[in-house]
Order: sequence, then structure tokens, then C-alpha cells
Amino acid sequence: MKFLEVVNQGVKKLSPYQAGKPTEELERELGIHNIVKLASNENPFGLSDSAKQAILNELNQLTRYPDSNGFYFKQAVAKKFQLDPAQITLGNGSNDLLELIAHTFASEDDEIIFSQYAFIVYPLVTQAINAKAVVIPAKNWGHDLDAFLANITDKTKLIYIANPNNPTGTFLTTAEIEAFLAKVPSHIIVVLDEAYTEFTDENERVPSFELQKKFANLVVCRTLSKAYGLAGLRIGYAVSDPEIADLFNRVRQPFNCNSLALAAATAVINDDDFLHKVAENNRQGMQQLVQFFEQQGLEYIPSKGNFITVDLKQPAQPIYNALLHKGVIVRPITGYGMPNHLRISIGLPEENQAFINALTEVLAN
Repeated sequence: MKFLEVVNQGVKKLSPYQAGKPTEELERELGIHNIVKLASNENPFGLSDSAKQAILNELNQLTRYPDSNGFYFKQAVAKKFQLDPAQITLGNGSNDLLELIAHTFASEDDEIIFSQYAFIVYPLVTQAINAKAVVIPAKNWGHDLDAFLANITDKTKLIYIANPNNPTGTFLTTAEIEAFLAKVPSHIIVVLDEAYTEFTDENERVPSFELQKKFANLVVCRTLSKAYGLAGLRIGYAVSDPEIADLFNRVRQPFNCNSLALAAATAVINDDDFLHKVAENNRQGMQQLVQFFEQQGLEYIPSKGNFITVDLKQPAQPIYNALLHKGVIVRPITGYGMPNHLRISIGLPEENQAFINALTEVLAN
């Protein structure tokens, strides 16, 4: 029996998501220690003190199921952003939500629109449900919203937009997004994936929750994996029209967010001092890497995220492998159709410098 013959059609040609290499794996393979990992856009500061204390307070309750509704976390998010808790859907990270949205609204008879060089989960989710992917060629490494509009058909069910975009770091302004939403038919769900919004300057950040009040078909997804430092706990949330949120909760797994994640998220969502520290480190680290690339004559894609993508003008895989042997993990993005690029997460100043030193040596050789 070949189980490939009976599997869902969309899964047949599906390849697993390739995550950034864990430090433990590199230690096992090469026996290297004191590794610098700048591969997965993680928070270099680790857990905030507020999150740590919340986790400690929750430890004695781990024999109980978590609150499936996430009451306290939803209340905290609603209060911080002036939302109705009924608008909020919990996710096991924002990846969970991106898949949940597709399962709720799309099927194999439908089309899903997203950009070339956009987050790789969009094509994976689309293929998994055997829907048709409509991939719009990128414009300056980012989203061409006019082309999105031109490719809408009567089969279009979903549109995914990442802002800032991963892995290129490109950014759409409020005016661009609002003008786009005004032209999208109201029955088509537009997903605004804002996993990196906290790294954008406050004066240019898109007021996405205000836009959601104006456009009922807009769903905004956010995560606490990046700026808030909870990647290992996996928690995110979506904000939508309450009617849409009700549909999501019919599909959502009842305990998709664990107790420790809910406790830590409830604490850190209001830890503005921690968030400001993370954003400022990111701003300075971005300058550090940009200055290096410009000194070396390396082209890079200006980024609004906590990462930057550089064009090496040669296959990036050998350089990535050489960096591994120097104890530095970055991210090759051949899977995105960018074989000459590496994506580098912004770390602490000394981590950024370790990458700079290692890449300088590799390129010299």
C-alpha cells in the first residue's frame, strides 16, 4: 500500500516547512559552542521579566486544561487596542491563524492570492487545502497591489498580505493598504499579516485595527513570537469582525494556546518598556548591518522588520555553510526563489558583530 496514492491531493506535492537551523543541531553536527543564531527573527533579549514571573505563577496549575477562550489575554489585548474581545481569535502562533483562516473560508474550488517572495506559509496552506494559488509577481521585492486587484476573479476567496513582508522586509503604507481595501469586493477576505509591525516606526505604523472597523472583510493577524519574545510558547491572535471570529472559533482547536503561553502573553502585552528596548536595539542593529553592507558594496533590501536580506551576487548556500562552520546561523532563502540571498535577523550588538566578522572572513576566502 502506497499511502501517497490515497492522501489529500493538495498534500501530494507538499514539502514540509523548513525552519531555521536550531543551535543544538549545529552543536551536534560540528561540535561548535557559543553559537550565534540570526536565522529565525527571534527576540535576542529572551523572555521579559514580566513574562517569566507570569510563567512561575502559573506552574502549579499545569494539571488543569488552559482557558480555551483565553479570557484574560483577550481582555488585555482588547483594552490595549480598544477592541471588542469578541473580535479576537487565539492562535498557536500566527501560523496557526493563517492556516485556520484558509480552512474556514477556502476550498479546492477557490483561489487564494498572495505575492511572490511573501511568507512561505501562504503557498503551503493553499496547497494543503488544494486551492489554486495566484502568485502575483513582486514589485521591488514587495506587494504589487494593483496587480492583486487585476487578478481578482469570481473564484477569489482569500488575499494574504504581509506587512512588513517576510523575507524581504518591504512595507506598504496606510494609504496604499486603505486604497486597496476600498477596491476589494466585500465578500473576499483580506488577511493582513503583521508579525513584524512592532518593529516599524510608530509614526508610520499602519492603524490596522482602525481599518478593520471600516472594512469588515479585513482580518489582522499578529504574533507574540517576535518583538514580545514568546516564540517557544507559540501564541498569536487575529482581529476581525465578530461574525468572522465566530466562524474561526468553530474551526479552531479548543486548547490551541497553552496555559504558560496565555499567562506570559497576558503579562508581556502590556510591558511597553520591554517592547521599546527591543525596538531600539533593532533600530541600532539594523544601522550596524546596513553600514557594513554599504562598506562592503553588498546590495540589500531595505527592511522594516527585525531582519535584513542581502544579495551576495553568487549562490548563497556555500556561504551559509561556511558561516555555520564559524558558529553563525543565518537563513538561506532559496525556497523563496532567492538563491543568491541570505536573510539575517537583527541580534544584540555583539551578535551582529560576530556575523560581520564571520562574513568578512568568508567573503575574503
